[in-house]
Amino acid sequence: MEPALYVVATPIGNLRDITLRALDVLAAANVVAAEDTRNTAHLLTHHGISASRLMAVHQHNERGAAEKIITLLQAGQSVAFVSDAGTPAVSDPGALLVQAVLAAGLRVIPIPGANAAVTALSAAGLTCPHFLFYGFLPNKSAARRTVLQELCGDPHTLVFYEAPHRIVECVADLCAILGEDRRIVLAREITKLFETIHTCPLRDAEAWLLADGNQQRGEFVVLVSGAPPQAGLLVETLNTLSLLLGELPLKQAVQLTAKITGANRNELYQQALQMKNAG
Repeated sequence: MEPALYVVATPIGNLRDITLRALDVLAAANVVAAEDTRNTAHLLTHHGISASRLMAVHQHNERGAAEKIITLLQAGQSVAFVSDAGTPAVSDPGALLVQAVLAAGLRVIPIPGANAAVTALSAAGLTCPHFLFYGFLPNKSAARRTVLQELCGDPHTLVFYEAPHRIVECVADLCAILGEDRRIVLAREITKLFETIHTCPLRDAEAWLLADGNQQRGEFVVLVSGAPPQAGLLVETLNTLSLLLGELPLKQAVQLTAKITGANRNELYQQALQMKNAG
């Protein structure tokens, strides 16, 4: 193999969802760098590949590990990098490693494959041709709602990742900020035994989750339809209003936003009330 860092996508659940090329690279590389060596050892063993060449590269040691990998590459060795599941560096470790290898003038070769966001989109039935991949929202509700305020006017399908212990409160915040009429797709445990892909209006999502505790388990991809076209035109206005509400009383924020943007004052006032009520 050519001395290079091979960024290898691995299955997000079903261990057979891996490309032939990925298996070739994992079998032939001098070193396999893995986010969790235990998970990767299981994958390699399943496909009959020796797990004796593993080294750990995760979010806590990525910078230091990058130096070791650069040394290996400069010595003419090949390194395959995998995260726990899916495509590395997409809401997973890997970006710092790739950056460091490129900065050292060495080659990075992507080996494409499974990706949870794209897999969920393919089965979501949302017809907007464009999407915004955000990944994980903040853990705390206040910070999460602040981010959602910034996204509320975006006309594209919004794609998030979420952990099981936060999914209910996340859905509640999505409904409060983005509006109860939007469509949401909850894609849970994709490609695994208990895969579930549920679509409903945002207003019904929290109740659906609470009705069956089993539907709160596993890793989630959450997709939400974009803002209606008219709302999409108001992104800058809404952002201005949101910023001013953080610094001024409601009435002043509305008046100043109207002067800056030329938007209707009554509509701005109603929007400001919704923002305040949503926290």
